[in-house]
Amino acid sequence: MGSVQPGEVTHYDRSKELKAFDETKTGVKGIVDLGIEKIPRIFVRTQDEFTEDLAYTDAGISIESRRNEIIDEIGRASMTWGFFQLVNHGIPISVTNEMIQGIRRFHEGDVEVKRKLYVKDLGQKVQYDSNFDLYKSRSATWRDTFRCRLDIIVEYWKHIMHLGDTLAELLSEALGLHKDHLKGMDCTQYLTLLGHYYPACPEPELTMGTTKHSDQSFFTILLQDQVAGLQFLHENHWVTVKPIPGALTVNIGDLIQEILSLASGNIYLGFTDLISNDKFKSSEHRVVASHVGPRVSVGCFYRASLDKPTLRYPIRELISESNPPVYKDITFKEYINYVHSRGLDGVSSLNYFKL
Repeated sequence: MGSVQPGEVTHYDRSKELKAFDETKTGVKGIVDLGIEKIPRIFVRTQDEFTEDLAYTDAGISIESRRNEIIDEIGRASMTWGFFQLVNHGIPISVTNEMIQGIRRFHEGDVEVKRKLYVKDLGQKVQYDSNFDLYKSRSATWRDTFRCRLDIIVEYWKHIMHLGDTLAELLSEALGLHKDHLKGMDCTQYLTLLGHYYPACPEPELTMGTTKHSDQSFFTILLQDQVAGLQFLHENHWVTVKPIPGALTVNIGDLIQEILSLASGNIYLGFTDLISNDKFKSSEHRVVASHVGPRVSVGCFYRASLDKPTLRYPIRELISESNPPVYKDITFKEYINYVHSRGLDGVSSLNYFKL
């Protein structure tokens, strides 16, 4: 393949090349193992994607949140940034280190084992793939993913369940609700773990590790290694999150935004949209590709169950006549089906459900 400039993708049979990549069942790691010097065209971002990035600028900052921070500080961070970092969270560093190393061992392990798990069915309890939205996205991303229900990884599960319940209580109180309100809505009962692997990229300026998106969760707790790459969008600036040894990053997802619909003037927070009537903002973020790698991260997504017909709606206690709901009443299954039908295209799925 000849040299490709940013935003310049020569004419080719994209569908054929996507299918060929998918059928290898070895992901981006399999490409890297071939010793490539140029990335395949399916990973090169389109001109539209590069043009959209011109609306944003880069900034660098590291935000630390200590475990004993009071509720209003967590709320302020959620409103202003949509994310914060936790230290002194109670999970032993031996456990977090083993999680990172375990995910890395899997991705760098037996190719045939990975091929057996390589499926596009997100309903599988254990799954390996590269680019769940491979056939829908404008360009493929430089990332492979191991996905599983969290009860499979017992030790980490015990700690992360407790931490998730604690965060749900703090966020409920920050909203002026009873501490068990969000837990009562099953916000922490269904967890999915994604173990991402971002190989070193020979041409990082042409592609992305993960494109801009917000999470399909109530909130997400992210464990990452010491290779930087995660960025959050704040006031049209891309903010690079400097990894802090032992820290966990928390970001607010679409589903709190869906549920809360805050009453005007009732609470100062604004960290999610569907829950909070656009006062709470689910944080948009991305991961940049890099010459340095691999980068490994473990995301725990607190979601609703697809098996329950639970209606997700703006919290009635937080709605007033002067501040009616912004979003339709929907089930989590309706929401997630819509998200998966379109993939990650940088546009919030919440817009589709606005009244």
